[in-house]
Amino acid sequence: MADSVAAGLADENETENEKEKEKRLFSGVKKTEKQAAASDLTETLGFYERKAKCKERKSNVSDLSLVRFISAELTRGYFLEHNEAKYTERRERVYTCLRIPKELEKLMMFGFFLCLDVFLYVFTLLPLRVLLALIRLLTLPCCGLSGSRILQPAQVCDVLKGFIMVLCYFMMHYVDYSMMYHLIRGQSVIKLYIIYNMLEVADRLFSSFGQDILDALYWTATEPKERKRAHIGVIPHFFMAVLYVFLHAILIMVQATTLNVAFNSHNKSLLTIMMSNNFVEIKGSVFKKSEKNNLFQMSNSDIKERFTNYTLLLIVCLRNMEQFSWNPDHLWVLFPDVCMVIASEIAVDVVKHAFITKFNDITADVYSEYRASLAFDLVSSRQKNAYTDYSDSVSRRMGFIPLPLALLLIWVVTSSVKIQGSLSIVCVVLFYLGMITLKVLNSIVLLGKSCMYVKEANMEEKLFQNPPSAAPSRVSSRAHRTKHTREPPGEPAEEGMSASVTTQPTQRDECPAPQIPTSESDQFLTTPDESEEKSLIQDDTELKHSVPKKDLLETDRFTICGNRID
Repeated sequence: MADSVAAGLADENETENEKEKEKRLFSGVKKTEKQAAASDLTETLGFYERKAKCKERKSNVSDLSLVRFISAELTRGYFLEHNEAKYTERRERVYTCLRIPKELEKLMMFGFFLCLDVFLYVFTLLPLRVLLALIRLLTLPCCGLSGSRILQPAQVCDVLKGFIMVLCYFMMHYVDYSMMYHLIRGQSVIKLYIIYNMLEVADRLFSSFGQDILDALYWTATEPKERKRAHIGVIPHFFMAVLYVFLHAILIMVQATTLNVAFNSHNKSLLTIMMSNNFVEIKGSVFKKSEKNNLFQMSNSDIKERFTNYTLLLIVCLRNMEQFSWNPDHLWVLFPDVCMVIASEIAVDVVKHAFITKFNDITADVYSEYRASLAFDLVSSRQKNAYTDYSDSVSRRMGFIPLPLALLLIWVVTSSVKIQGSLSIVCVVLFYLGMITLKVLNSIVLLGKSCMYVKEANMEEKLFQNPPSAAPSRVSSRAHRTKHTREPPGEPAEEGMSASVTTQPTQRDECPAPQIPTSESDQFLTTPDESEEKSLIQDDTELKHSVPKKDLLETDRFTICGNRID
């Protein structure tokens, strides 16, 4: 029984093994069939892939055709709103350039009438003020001394201006204008062009140094007598001022003569060259970095230059009309050339200021600030505690000194117009009254406009502040500190302070001259160590960087006619 059971189990195992072998063979056949089918499929796909790649290459070659490139260039698009800030800024620059002519001409017109007001003051009110001062001086023995001063400081300055004008007027009679005209006319065009450029530079140098000479004379004549004498005397300063006014008037006369020769030349080549000189000014100023204070000084210089050129044109017309016996037809001959010179001057100023504001990212609203600063000078000069005359403040601000130009105009008018008979005297008196009327009306309108500009700029509070005084230089401040350290402790330190030309002696205690802020560099009285040198250098750099951040009201005529030299 046991053997039969074992044999049955063995037969079952063999049948199972045979079934498994058959399954393995069947599955192997299926795998081989699947692999064959898969190999056939991959071969067909590879073939189609190769065909697709060939088609893509052919289509890429066809896409590189000239027609497709031109069509792409014609239909290519872009979106400006992706860089909105950049294009908005560019549009604002364009609008600023379009606003510059209007804002600049507003400033120029206001400054022109300021210069006209100062210029008319020399002809109208200054003679009357000198007359009143002389009457006071002559009536002192009868009326007695009313105070410690014989004349007020303003009256002393007026008398000095009157004496300077009278002496220089008599000195001008020794100048031969006809000889000067023919001497200049005999020169070549290139020489005259060089001479005219040299005269412009010399005029700026004279204007820069001339007001300092006049201020030194006024302060020397009105300085309190109880102060220690630190000057050479009033008479040397007076002769220096007379010599300056005479030489500056001669210089302006040569300029007017050269311009007259250019007007009377046949081919007008010299006049064209002189006008092209204005466009050369664009090259020298546009491509330089300028700040608001530099642009303010440049604007003041342009105002002064434009008013001076208009006065020179008036002198040229007077001389030409005299040569043609005051024939009105000749005036129409000069009119196109005069208009051409004026138009070129305006065009150059507009282009120059437009590109300066564009390159330095300055808005057009800055010219309203400049106008408010000039208006502040006019309003502050009308106050009771004014520390300087308005004509002198304009001279310091713009570099415009009216005395030499007024002297030349008086000499030209008196030499061109012959006064004979009572009717001529009546005409002169009426003309003088008309000039006084024009001066008064101009002053009233300017004062009203100035008050409006100051109010718009919110500068009323500065009118009630103490007048600013000139800051001392670094060298003088060091000497000043040295002097104060050597003084005994019982004496006040204010006695050694040097008074400014523009401050009144009575207000010196109320508004002392501003000193440089104290720092570690104040120990410069002794030799600094190596550790202190770094702090000194840092303080110097801080002072240098703090200079451009001054207020527009403190911007004075530092260099040649308001053009800063850094």
